[in-house]
Amino acid sequence: ELKQEIIRTLTADNPQAPQNIVRFSFKEREYKLVDYLDQTAIHFTLNGNLIPKDSDEGRRQSIRSSTEVENAPVETPAETSEQAEVKDEEHTGDTEGEGEGEGEGAGEEVAEAAEAAEAAEAAEAEEPPPPKAPEKKLPNQFNFIERASMTPFNPLRMTALRSVDQVYVLIRSINLTSVSQWDIYDAYVEELQRMEKAKEKEKAKPQAVKKEEEKKGARKLSYVEVQHIEPITRVAKAAKIAERMVTLNTFDDIAQDFKYFEDASDEFRAQQGTLLPLWNFQYEKTKKLAVTAISWNPKYKDLFAVGYGSYDFMKQGHGMVLLYTLKNPSFPEYIFSSHSGVMCLDFNGEHPHLIAVGFYDGNVAIYNLRRETSQPSYKSSAESGKHAGPVWQVKWQKDDMDNNSNFFSVSSDGRIVSWTLVKNELVHMDVIKLSAEGTMQGPEGLQLQTLGCGTSFDFHKKIDYLFLVGTEEGKIYKCSKNYSSQFLDVFEAHDMAVDTISWNPFHLKVFISCSSDWTVKIWDHTIKTPMFVYDLSCAVGDVAWSPYSSTVFAAVTIDGKAHVFDLNINKHEALCTQLVVTRKKNKTTHIQFNPVFPIIIVGDERGLITSLKLSPNLRKMPKEKKGQEVKKGPEVEMAKLEKLLSLVREPEGKA
Repeated sequence: ELKQEIIRTLTADNPQAPQNIVRFSFKEREYKLVDYLDQTAIHFTLNGNLIPKDSDEGRRQSIRSSTEVENAPVETPAETSEQAEVKDEEHTGDTEGEGEGEGEGAGEEVAEAAEAAEAAEAAEAEEPPPPKAPEKKLPNQFNFIERASMTPFNPLRMTALRSVDQVYVLIRSINLTSVSQWDIYDAYVEELQRMEKAKEKEKAKPQAVKKEEEKKGARKLSYVEVQHIEPITRVAKAAKIAERMVTLNTFDDIAQDFKYFEDASDEFRAQQGTLLPLWNFQYEKTKKLAVTAISWNPKYKDLFAVGYGSYDFMKQGHGMVLLYTLKNPSFPEYIFSSHSGVMCLDFNGEHPHLIAVGFYDGNVAIYNLRRETSQPSYKSSAESGKHAGPVWQVKWQKDDMDNNSNFFSVSSDGRIVSWTLVKNELVHMDVIKLSAEGTMQGPEGLQLQTLGCGTSFDFHKKIDYLFLVGTEEGKIYKCSKNYSSQFLDVFEAHDMAVDTISWNPFHLKVFISCSSDWTVKIWDHTIKTPMFVYDLSCAVGDVAWSPYSSTVFAAVTIDGKAHVFDLNINKHEALCTQLVVTRKKNKTTHIQFNPVFPIIIVGDERGLITSLKLSPNLRKMPKEKKGQEVKKGPEVEMAKLEKLLSLVREPEGKA
């Protein structure tokens, strides 16, 4: 495939343009196929109010504004009414004085006035014509500074004033001739009084109410932000594709390894295999959080969700849910934040856009990827039956008889709860309560029943009502949805808490469990003793079955190593034990197989997700025999594992 040349010719044609448009030709009197098509593809348009100067409308506006300026009356410096009255009084006084004088003086003054009038007329005749007023500039409708300067009464800016008295003094010091300015003053006074009352009410509120209002305010702010970025979302899809193309070029060597590289040295290792490191996924805000859950999307095989929180009781804080894709390892596709740490999550198999999430504070929530919001679509509360301890695992189940989606959760409070999505709320129902053996001595000699602490659970792949629950005491309970007060069976599985429990995807009787007591055990649920026991010399954080083989599984330990087993090749030890985390004081927490590709992803306590490719020895398939077709499928895988289990059961039966 690498040597094959693929030629692609890039043209400027629009691939979405129709190619079969016909029009009627009146000349030839028949329909003809249109040869020329418009190939213009408009990606983004924005209507504006700007008009080019050279256009007809621009010329009309410029002519209209110039004529308005010419027709406007020319304002000349005129005398005020008070000055005119003073001059009239002086003039009347002078005439009275002149009348009392002699007649000769009056005649001389008349002659002088006539000469002055003739001189003024000559000066007016020689005066040049007044200059034309400059052409008025068209106002820019988008320049808010010019719009404000054109208002006849500019409102006063009082944002820097600190009290009502200063506002009052400032406005009183200005000669206000407009009623609107007094309205502005009254509005400022009312606003300041309202703010003072709000501050007094804020001080009197309890702390719990303040926190609730802060949450609501944050939601409103996020909604406003979404409204502002709405124009950007129009080109978001194209930008995301471009980002993926750039990332693909950046990590081209890793992409080539993922698709084509096979470790040739496996031929010389007999049964041993290796893990090839591929991409690393990390977000800046999750470096101080631990990876607490990983889940692959059932529909989009390159998409997976990661939950972030903390397993340390003393370091609890916020949590996050990130969704990554193998197509873009540089940045997450979706980001969801929460006030409490995320402990578990799971994709819905029938509705892959729904994610169930469990939190450290006992709440559960549903996130909808189709909605453009960072808030959950459904969330439990104290009134709706939230857990009293951390939620360690959530699992979706098939829709009920009314086609309502539902999932189950297990918590440290010993309750296994069924949650159903009914209209706009989560309806809960307690399925079973775990109880520890024995009683605890209470005050005044009372005997108190102690509850068990659930840490993990898994439902049977074929039998809907059957499920297993792992506890903090190391026991595994086989339970049924039909019985809420008793267990079908109890397994004394581990000496410490059961971290993970999982049914085999091919064999109906087999399940696997791991614990902090350093062991991984494989069980037949009809037998109380384990079929296989593996000591990994360190606390085991997680274990997972492979989706392609009934005998392959992988586990991670807190010393930073990943272990891959294949019971069909070696029943006693791992085919591959490889260090995944190189930093000191860092632990691997979770591991998951991709449902299609031969890769696994591993999470650690520093928020880093590492993807690794399985070498050929770790994913061997049955060899072809001459003249026979290779049989594949769940039945073959089930028979293969059953053969191994029968070999283990035989010595026990003879004994």
